[in-house]
Amino acid sequence: MPMPGLAGGRHGAEEMRPLVETVYAALAEGARDRGGAVPAGGPETVADRLAQAVGDVLPRGGTGEREALYTLVHAVAEGAADPAEPHCAAHLHCPPLAVAAAADLAVSALNPSMDSWDQAPAASELEARVTAALAALVFPDLPAPDALVTTGGTESNQLALLLARERAAGGPRVQTVCGANAHHSVLRAAWLLGLPNPVVLDTPAGVLDPAVLDAALAEMPVRALVVATAGTTDTGAIDPLPGLAKVAARHRAELHVDAAYGGPLLFSRREAAKLDGLQSAVSVTLDLHKIGWQPVAAGLLAVPDGTALRPLDHRADYLNAQDDTDAGLPDLLGRSLRTTRRPDILKIAVTLRALGRDGMAALVDAVCDLAAELAAKADRHPGLTLYGPPSISTVLFRPARASDDDVAALRRRLLQEGRAVLGRAHAGGRLWLKATLLNPRLRSDDLDSLLALAAGPAHPTGTTEGTTAP
Repeated sequence: MPMPGLAGGRHGAEEMRPLVETVYAALAEGARDRGGAVPAGGPETVADRLAQAVGDVLPRGGTGEREALYTLVHAVAEGAADPAEPHCAAHLHCPPLAVAAAADLAVSALNPSMDSWDQAPAASELEARVTAALAALVFPDLPAPDALVTTGGTESNQLALLLARERAAGGPRVQTVCGANAHHSVLRAAWLLGLPNPVVLDTPAGVLDPAVLDAALAEMPVRALVVATAGTTDTGAIDPLPGLAKVAARHRAELHVDAAYGGPLLFSRREAAKLDGLQSAVSVTLDLHKIGWQPVAAGLLAVPDGTALRPLDHRADYLNAQDDTDAGLPDLLGRSLRTTRRPDILKIAVTLRALGRDGMAALVDAVCDLAAELAAKADRHPGLTLYGPPSISTVLFRPARASDDDVAALRRRLLQEGRAVLGRAHAGGRLWLKATLLNPRLRSDDLDSLLALAAGPAHPTGTTEGTTAP
């Protein structure tokens, strides 16, 4: 077998060109053979089909580059839950922009590692510039905000709690306080970091009530880190950030905002006001592989001043020797808890340059408008009950006369049949179907057909008033 080609170097692009064409063909034909949002048949059918297509995953003799690429990419595409399909709307799982995916190909070809400058000279400078610009979007009135690139909201929340713990070093241990609507990563981060179990406050209305927080902090003699949420995973609800910020300040508590979902609303002049109060936070989680249309991963943790990141400084002589740093080589180890990491900033930078802030805003506004339209259609539908108006792009609804068991079974049946991928969420004491709209190219008839599937054949889309949950 001939020596396989390399992706980088002066001849790498020509080595890759025919292989990329093979990938294009496999993606297109895999999507055609899948025929919809998700493969039909459920886990066993998908597993059997993959096994038949792939066979021995470690053969004695290789099959060659093009055969291997086509077979495996086709198998994964045919068996994908594709968020670009109109009926795939379960999760905060966006369809990535083509320009972002193309930029990610360049990252894979060049393979910079962001743990020392001599492995990523230009990429490290690009990261510094783009993270500063995105941090300024969060903290626009401050002189030196900064942000770190992370794998997503979970890592960003872990870093936020870590920084809070280090700020409190030598004093009382930090007590995290959050709502029951907070992301599960907050509790896991406290466990991972050896912090006390978070105080979890009830959120019967789906958001953290400043009055409830005020009462809790009044009885708390230790240093507190309040974690607010700007875009919950269940309903997309945004906590009342200005009120929570005032309560936290009154009790000398710090505020971290998990805006992994809602943070990119800042691109939009129309929607950004929903995040008023964000600037009071000591740290903010963002995630551009939710709203932001980036391939995974594209998370960030923004802070109001870059000095807040100093606790992450770390020395490893082979990567950031002191004399190299003194001589002017940038020190990258303090930019992450990870050592080897990809320059995920390139796809973000390409997207921001290609679309500009106005282009990003247009996409944000589009998915918010689609969610409002879907909610209005669900509210008018004779066979559906709407939970309430969307805060961002998540809409909850359910068949009007169904039990919770019926709702769960309907979701699984649509998934098993390959007809739709809808999420599930508990809110107001009931189980709901959840549509998280992140595809800005959806049409009105896509929304109609999605609701028709949710209501069942006895309830086609109509104009009779439905029922909105209290």
